Amino acid sequence: MRTFLLKRLPSGLLVLALASFLVFLILRLIPGDPATTLAGPDATPATVAAIRAQLGLDQPLFGQYLSWLGHLLTGDLGPSYAIGGQVADLIGDGIAATVQLTAGALLLVVLIAVPLAVLGATTRRRPVAAAVRAVTTAVLAVPPFVTGVLLVLVFAVSLRLLPAGGHQSLLDAPDLAVQYLLMPAICLALPSAAILARYLKDGIERALAEDYVRTATALGVSRRRILWQHVLPNALPPAVTVLGLQIGQLVAGAVLVERIFAWPGLGQLIEQGVARRDYPVVQDLLLLVVAVYVTVQLLTDLVHAWLDPRVRWE
Repeated sequence: MRTFLLKRLPSGLLVLALASFLVFLILRLIPGDPATTLAGPDATPATVAAIRAQLGLDQPLFGQYLSWLGHLLTGDLGPSYAIGGQVADLIGDGIAATVQLTAGALLLVVLIAVPLAVLGATTRRRPVAAAVRAVTTAVLAVPPFVTGVLLVLVFAVSLRLLPAGGHQSLLDAPDLAVQYLLMPAICLALPSAAILARYLKDGIERALAEDYVRTATALGVSRRRILWQHVLPNALPPAVTVLGLQIGQLVAGAVLVERIFAWPGLGQLIEQGVARRDYPVVQDLLLLVVAVYVTVQLLTDLVHAWLDPRVRWE
């Protein structure tokens, strides 16, 4: 397993290096300038030039890039241009809320996808199988922002069962935190749950067609035991890989969902940074998302290799 991990690390580091360069470059290509934004519309060219010099934006781009990487490697994220305060403090304030939302959505993904996949693959009733396919297709067809608005209209405005937006820490008030978390977590989880359910359903159907299932059935082994002890373990490795990809999608999708439900996480911080051309905030946050994605993929590969020894042999 250690050799397997060492083979995966160089590709992950290469992805991070390329992502850092692309993030830095793309931000500079977006129209707008932090110095102009900070100076205001009535500022003189001399004032804008002084602010650019103060922020180090008058240096060559490659020098700015190397300076940014050097600060990252030493753990010094530096100050924010426009939002105010240190970037590390801003990220620390928002990361707990984003982790809470992503973890809640991930739990819902598993709780929704596994029963749907098992039901769709094992049911002998065609209407039930067709209903499962229709549900997953409908969920994938509806964008998250539409789902979010519908959830707010139904559960917050019409039924008044849940708050329309906001956030509460799980440590301070768990019952109230769950109420605030439920709708954004559902909105974030539904597309990933539909994708995972489809992949897991296909894996279960392929496993059910194997010879060992027919042999176990002929020997009188119960259908439930065959499913949970033999079929699911063989269908899990590809589904775990898909789940790892969906975790990355959950982190990225949290930016939009946090905006819909006024969730004070990293998504709102990215939005403020882009609107104000706050390069340090946006650069560090986008690279953090990429780092999380790469780390999750590495862990997913390790879990896949643990579940399927054939991967380690290859």
